Amino acid sequence: MTIKKYYNLAKNVLYPLNRSLTGLGTKKTLLIIKKNFPKLHIKSANSGERCFDWRIPKEWNVKNAYVKDKKNTKIIDFKKNNLHLVGYSASVKKFISKKDFLDRLHTIPKQKNAIPYITSYYKNYWGFCAAENLKKKIKKNYNKDDKFRVLVDSTFNKKGKLFYGDYTIKGKSSNLILISTNVCHPSMANNELSGPILSMCLIDFFLKRKNNKTIKFIFIPETIGAINFLKKQYKNLKNNLDGGYVLSCVGDEKMYSCIFSKYKNAMSDQALLEAYKKLNIKFKEYSFLKRGSDERQFNSPGIDLPITAVFKSKFGTFKEYHTSLDDFKLVTEKGIKESFILMKNAIINLDNKIMPRVKTKCEPFMSKYNLYDTLSTKKINHNTDNVMNFLQFCDGKNDLLEISKKIRVDISVSKKIYNKLHSKKIIY
Repeated sequence: MTIKKYYNLAKNVLYPLNRSLTGLGTKKTLLIIKKNFPKLHIKSANSGERCFDWRIPKEWNVKNAYVKDKKNTKIIDFKKNNLHLVGYSASVKKFISKKDFLDRLHTIPKQKNAIPYITSYYKNYWGFCAAENLKKKIKKNYNKDDKFRVLVDSTFNKKGKLFYGDYTIKGKSSNLILISTNVCHPSMANNELSGPILSMCLIDFFLKRKNNKTIKFIFIPETIGAINFLKKQYKNLKNNLDGGYVLSCVGDEKMYSCIFSKYKNAMSDQALLEAYKKLNIKFKEYSFLKRGSDERQFNSPGIDLPITAVFKSKFGTFKEYHTSLDDFKLVTEKGIKESFILMKNAIINLDNKIMPRVKTKCEPFMSKYNLYDTLSTKKINHNTDNVMNFLQFCDGKNDLLEISKKIRVDISVSKKIYNKLHSKKIIY
C-alpha cells in the first residue's frame, strides 16, 4: 500500500537525518524522495542571495557534537539524537565549567523526558538540549568544580546552498494548484515528516489521474524556502494559481484543523470545506492571526496568493510539538490515511473548480463573436440573456455552481456557456 510505503520510508530512512534550513541533511532528504519520484527537480539558491527583504543563510553542516565528563563519558551525544544540538550552533572545542555547561543546556522543565528543539539561525551561538531529568542528574552527580569537554564540529559555508524540491504534474490547463510542505527540521515526525509523507502519497495518486489543472508539489525549508520560491515563481503563480495548501502536522489521530486564507474566500478554502462536509468531518478553524507556517508568506501583503493551511493537530497546540516526543508513536499510518482521504478530496474539488474571468474591459461586443442577434426586436432571447447574465458574474469570485445559482439555470447550462465563451477567448 502506498501510505505504508512512504510512512516506512520516513520512519526508517528520513527520520534520523539532521535537516535544517540549509545543509546536507535537507539535500539527502530530497535525494531520497527523488529516488521514489525521479522527475522531482532538486533546485538551489546560493547563500547570501537576496530574496526580497531576506538573504539565504550560510550553509550549515555538522560532523559531530558532544559533551564529555572528566572520565571521558559522553553525557550529551548529537549522534544519538540530533535534537541534542541547538540548530545552527557554531563550532567550539574547549573545556567549560559545570555552571557554563548548565547555562548552555536547554530543557523544558514541565516535560521532564522531552528533548526540546531549539535553533539560533540568525545569531552566532552554540548550545545543547536535553531532557529535564538529565539536567537534574548533572546538577546532582557532578561537583561545581568539575570540568566538561565540549565539542561542536560544525561549518558555515558562505558559498553554500539552500536546497528545495519541485515536482509538477501537468494537467489539461496551465491553471495551477500548489501543494507546499517543509523539509527543514531534524528528527521530528509530525512537525516535519508527516507533510512530506502525505505529499508523496498525493503525488502517487494524482500521477495516475487525468487532472484538469497542473499540480505543483514543493518541498521547501520553512519561511526562507518559501520566500526564495516566491521570488523565483511569483509571476507564474500570480498569473496561474487557482489555490493551494500548506501541509504541516498532518499525521496524528487527535483532530482535524485548518487556517483559511486571509479573507476566507479562496477556491482552496471552498474546496476544503466541501471535502470536510462530504466526509462528515468535524474540524477546528484557527484564526488567520494564529498562522505560523508558510501560509504566512503566501498570504503576505504584496503576494496575496490564495493558500490554505491544513493540519490534524495544529503546530504549537500539541504537547509533543518541537520536542523528541514528536515521533512515530504520535504519527501513525491511520493518521496519514485520514489526511490523505481529506486532501485527495479537497484537491479533486479544487481541480474541478472553474472560476471564470472576463478578458475585456466593460461588456464584450457579443456580435463580433456571433453570440448576439444583430437584429434588435421585441422577442426575448433567453439563450442570449443567459450568456449575458453568466458574463456578469465572471469576475473570478464565483465558480460555475455559484454562477448557475445566481442566474437560475442548471449547472449543465452554465458548463455549455462556459465552454462556448472559453472557446471564443472571451473568458479565461
